[in-house]
Amino acid sequence: MAFGIVAGMLAVSALLAPFVNRQIGRVDSFLPVVQTIMSAADLLTATLLFAQYSVQPHRALLVVASGYIFAGSFAFLQTLSFPGSYAPNGLIGDVYNTPAWFFVLWYTTFPLSILSYALLKDKGKISRGSTTRSIAITLMSVLGTIALLSWLLIAEVEHLPRFFTTGLMLQTPLSNQFNIGLTLLGCIVLLVLFVRRRTVLDLWLMVTLFAAVPNFLVATYAGSARFSVGWYTARGFALIASFMLLSVLVTEMTVLSSRLANALVMQRRERANRFVSIDAATAAIAHEIKSPLGSITLNADTARQVLVAQSPRLEEVHAILKDIGDASLRVDETITSVRKLFRDATDQPVMISIEDVARQVLRLLQHELQFNEVLVVTEFGVEAPFVNADPVQLQQVILNLFKNSIEAMASTPRDGRRLIIGTRVEQTSIVLLSIQDTGTGVSPQDRDRVFEAFFTTKPAGMGLGLAICRTIIERYEGRLVLGKSGPQGSTFEIALPVVSRT
Repeated sequence: MAFGIVAGMLAVSALLAPFVNRQIGRVDSFLPVVQTIMSAADLLTATLLFAQYSVQPHRALLVVASGYIFAGSFAFLQTLSFPGSYAPNGLIGDVYNTPAWFFVLWYTTFPLSILSYALLKDKGKISRGSTTRSIAITLMSVLGTIALLSWLLIAEVEHLPRFFTTGLMLQTPLSNQFNIGLTLLGCIVLLVLFVRRRTVLDLWLMVTLFAAVPNFLVATYAGSARFSVGWYTARGFALIASFMLLSVLVTEMTVLSSRLANALVMQRRERANRFVSIDAATAAIAHEIKSPLGSITLNADTARQVLVAQSPRLEEVHAILKDIGDASLRVDETITSVRKLFRDATDQPVMISIEDVARQVLRLLQHELQFNEVLVVTEFGVEAPFVNADPVQLQQVILNLFKNSIEAMASTPRDGRRLIIGTRVEQTSIVLLSIQDTGTGVSPQDRDRVFEAFFTTKPAGMGLGLAICRTIIERYEGRLVLGKSGPQGSTFEIALPVVSRT
């Protein structure tokens, strides 16, 4: 999609290049409408980036959000100062040079912010303090800088170099020099971001920077670019650029909200089914033990009456007590059978692919893997082998092993965190899922105890996770072992019997 948008802008630029100097009439309402929309889009984008920072507190996101605040603010301030927008001579500044200086600040602060982001994003600088406090400090710093620069351009513009000659509205040589400089700055930032690209955010920031280049080229090529074909086209490209990242972030939020809604629906359905199972089990228990309990109560009353009689009949008391014992045994058998029924209902092994379960767990842990900057390498076989196990329980086992690996790599340098997941078939009858990390490993004296209940190497661990995981795997005639461990990391292996699909 990004390539298609860039190709479309190139095609439009090529078609309109011969007419770039042609004046097509002055439409005073065009600039305030377009740039006000651009300002709103930039500020909304900054808001979404701040929201993403509150979830993933990488300082590079603060820099990008600051760049969008600079862009949106200076774009709106240029609209206020532009002649014919909200007033014949603009609302602020002089008629000629204040709008040009706001344009320069607009397209200087934004690419410089993106350049800072490109240089900071791979250093893994994560804010350790309050995210709200970091956002507040960033906003105050950015708004203070905008206020100071705006005052300078409005009150002291006569002391600044001039981009347009007074009255004739012709560009000075300095204007062309600045346009060339801004073009070079945009291209340099685009090149740096291209070399250091890693994420979808990098990709769409590149498209945004590319869409801003026509503004400078038009101003450099056309002597008086205002209200020409090239001027209108460049503003149109800038409008598209303002909505690039905003559209991507909104789309991502929509997808995540949809996934969250589906997860909540499934969770509620599972809870409802659980309540139905509990109600059914409770009804079954009540129905089955009501009769024995009634018999016990009746026999106890009868035995008490017999004992208080003047000549108690001990043989009858003996028979009554025997009935009470038999009834209590029937109650115990009823409870045992219902518990067995409930246990069997929650453990329903089916034929599943262990690789599919591993992929599902990776999707569940995607955010945690990205936050901890763990590189995942999968080495799955060509054909996914099938095993016989309960999908939910197997998922919990693999999830626990993945989370253990992530926690084990907490002290590993970020560029060295690797989670290698692979499968292979041994002796055509056993499928082996290996989970290898580059953490600190398990010490030799603890290797034989990691699967013991209540033994843990974590400061806040309960020591039950691996023990439960091994019990679950052994229930399906498999095994869970620590394959190898050392200073370079650990490898846990799950082995389960292969079942045929037919």
